[in-house]
Amino acid sequence: EGLTSIDIPNSVTSIGEFAFGNCTGLTSIVIPNSVTDIGYYAFSFCKGLTSISVDPNNLNFSSLDGVLYDKEKTKIIKVPCGKTGDFVIPNSVISIASYSFSYCTGLTSIVIPNSVTSIGEGAFIYCEGLTSIDIPNSVTDIEDSVFEGCIGLTSIVIPNSVTNIEYSAFKDCIKLNRIHCQIKNIKNVKIKTNIFKGCDLSNCILSVPTGADNDYKHHPVFSKFKNIVIDEY
Repeated sequence: EGLTSIDIPNSVTSIGEFAFGNCTGLTSIVIPNSVTDIGYYAFSFCKGLTSISVDPNNLNFSSLDGVLYDKEKTKIIKVPCGKTGDFVIPNSVISIASYSFSYCTGLTSIVIPNSVTSIGEGAFIYCEGLTSIDIPNSVTDIEDSVFEGCIGLTSIVIPNSVTNIEYSAFKDCIKLNRIHCQIKNIKNVKIKTNIFKGCDLSNCILSVPTGADNDYKHHPVFSKFKNIVIDEY
């Protein structure tokens, strides 16, 4: 816990899973140009970590404002858990890696650009400070546990582009009171039955496209909502 910064030697090529997990005192980390591989959860639960920087000569990874990306900044890999406030994902990003924002409890808003086509499993798991999120109309899959444990989340927009929603996607989003589901043909979407486990569906308003309300009312998952309305926009 006393560790505040770390200098990884230039002989290291791989940072394993959980390598720096739970280093709660760590505030910054520099990744040398020798690193070619970074495992899942390598920097998870590092509550004080505000900056991950990468040697500019590294051929696989890069950093911008203390956030870890692939070299071309098309994939956002890890946002340090100590980041706070608003975060805007750059327009160059097309994929959000699994667990990339996990446990970023101090982030209050995240803007996802419509350049993003894929969001990995657990990407925003336990982002407890997040109050609302708009998934852009470029995303087709909502993976396992993407928003699980986002206990501050009150509203969400699910775009018409979505064709697949996986296990526990919105599990324990206990404050969710408004879902704008823009999917016109809900019968064609693959949906796991427990996506809203732990949510208070009796107090959450589900707004749906004009003419689709009957399909939602008879849907094995969405029929559990007590309040289904036609979306006003």
